[in-house]
Amino acid sequence: MRIFVSLVALSLAGPVVAEEISAADLPGRIVSAAPQVAVLGEVHDNADHHLAQAAAVAALKPKALVFEMLDPAQAAKVTPDLIATPDKLAKVLGWEASGWPDFAIYAPIFAAAPTARIYGAALPRDQVRRAMKEPLAQVFPEAARFGLDTPYPADLQARLEAETQADHCNALPVEMLPGMVAAQRLRDAAFAQTTLTALSDTGGPVALITGSGHARADRAVPALIAHADPGVKVLSLGQLERPAAGDQPFDLWIVTDPAPREDPCKAFQ
Repeated sequence: MRIFVSLVALSLAGPVVAEEISAADLPGRIVSAAPQVAVLGEVHDNADHHLAQAAAVAALKPKALVFEMLDPAQAAKVTPDLIATPDKLAKVLGWEASGWPDFAIYAPIFAAAPTARIYGAALPRDQVRRAMKEPLAQVFPEAARFGLDTPYPADLQARLEAETQADHCNALPVEMLPGMVAAQRLRDAAFAQTTLTALSDTGGPVALITGSGHARADRAVPALIAHADPGVKVLSLGQLERPAAGDQPFDLWIVTDPAPREDPCKAFQ
């Protein structure tokens, strides 16, 4: 059974050349690729990444926008009138209490496609917690469609657990790591499922706004979309912060200066 799929060859107009690009080049590359789905990654608190996403959305002119940051109930509250008044939209969404960075850096993405249908891909917390303890096939009804019924190979599982530990400042109990990897995989599948639903509902194109880890073309949302529906034309964009050298697991990627932030490891001290 396929677990990982490269999306580079999916473009109906010819292969997408996987490469680092500038933010200024992104709109033109989106237009020329003409994807049905654009998975637009970000570092969540980097305002430059959101401006690049907004430019990509404006170029794509999507019929639907899918947000990792919203659940379905929140998404249903978004209207063009609210998009035109970001402060009101943030209040309606309860954004301040959500834990996400300031809504002001996300508002340009909504404004770039004010008539697009909005979808929320966030899962209930209890479902994510279950994924940390139970087999994914028991937690996610469409697990087989997205390949979640097949465990990761042992070497990949070990690497992902090590990466998860490093991302959390080496502060997690070792016994938590398999569950953390499973929760990430569950979110990938949920985002892929919602994106395909948006594509079916609207005819596309669709843009997914998500963290760059979920935008990886080798194992994350783009790969799971390809697993579920190989005919969908997907473009993955990763946005990274320096230092980030060499090839990256995206169709296109942008490398920026880091956003100013406190040491994230302080939270674990």
